[in-house]
Amino acid sequence: MTLCDTSIPSGALRRVPRAGTAVRLARTTGMSRAEWLQVRRSGIGSSDAAAAVGLSPYCSPLALWLEKTGQGEALPRPDPDDMDSPAYWGTVLESLVARQYTRRTGRQVRRVNAVLQHARHPWMLANLDREVIGSPEVQILECKTAGLHGARLWKDGVPEHVQLQVMHQLAVTGHRAADVAVLLCGQELQIHRIERDEPLIERLIALEAAFWAQVQQRRPPPTDGSDSCAQALKALYPRSTEQTLDLRQDLEGSQAFRELLQVRRTLESIQQREAELKHLLQSRLAQATRAVFDDGAISWKSSQDRLELDVAALLKDQPELLQRYGATRSGTRRFLVQPRRE
Repeated sequence: MTLCDTSIPSGALRRVPRAGTAVRLARTTGMSRAEWLQVRRSGIGSSDAAAAVGLSPYCSPLALWLEKTGQGEALPRPDPDDMDSPAYWGTVLESLVARQYTRRTGRQVRRVNAVLQHARHPWMLANLDREVIGSPEVQILECKTAGLHGARLWKDGVPEHVQLQVMHQLAVTGHRAADVAVLLCGQELQIHRIERDEPLIERLIALEAAFWAQVQQRRPPPTDGSDSCAQALKALYPRSTEQTLDLRQDLEGSQAFRELLQVRRTLESIQQREAELKHLLQSRLAQATRAVFDDGAISWKSSQDRLELDVAALLKDQPELLQRYGATRSGTRRFLVQPRRE
């Protein structure tokens, strides 16, 4: 695992105390969700670490920045009661994973009902799933669950974003090691040990400090092309004005526009070739459902007929229904590219 950003000066790096030196910032027992969110906005938590340094597969730095600056109300949020959500089952099964960890290893664990704070970097916060009691080898337990799709991220060991989450916890607490217990597909329990890595912790602190400075200065981090970043941009700039900007002297913007035009021309060429190949294979299939090749297979199968409501016809016959049941849907911004005509 590497954190590649050579722009951080070496003077920004700090040594982290090795003893357990975390400050108990707030008790979580009885804390309301509003209070919890307020505490979360006061710093970078362990679950934020990967996003803060641009290595989260789920959250972009810009989306995290919106949350920390109190501008994240429009961001999509998972429903904590949605039983189809991985986050829901992660919460429900956390205690089960902890119990099975104790059964497997013999190590006793307990909850830490507090938000922990780094003694020297107060913006570094951490919530521990469990504390391992009386073990000189390991002091923290992080509990995870992964379904069929999420389990693929664990095929080579602990995913990078989870490693960063745990390293952040080790940085805050000063502890030496943590175990990550993950329940895969509801039936396979894996336990991985993560040892304290001082050079990595120093780098992580430096990069998180740079992100936190952006939060304090209300200076948004760069975009990164992720779906999360797209959602963050929609939340940050939900409405447009009639203003037209002249960016012809903006070198970075002009270069990005030229490259975007080239990428789109390339994509159009690739999509055209894809359509040609697809149509050729469909002509080979004719009325057949499936064909096999040395490299794989294709299928072209009819779906079942289904009955749908013809809304246009219904409103034509009963236009008063629109007034009775109509709902206003907020408009969205559409991004269009208009190449200069030669």
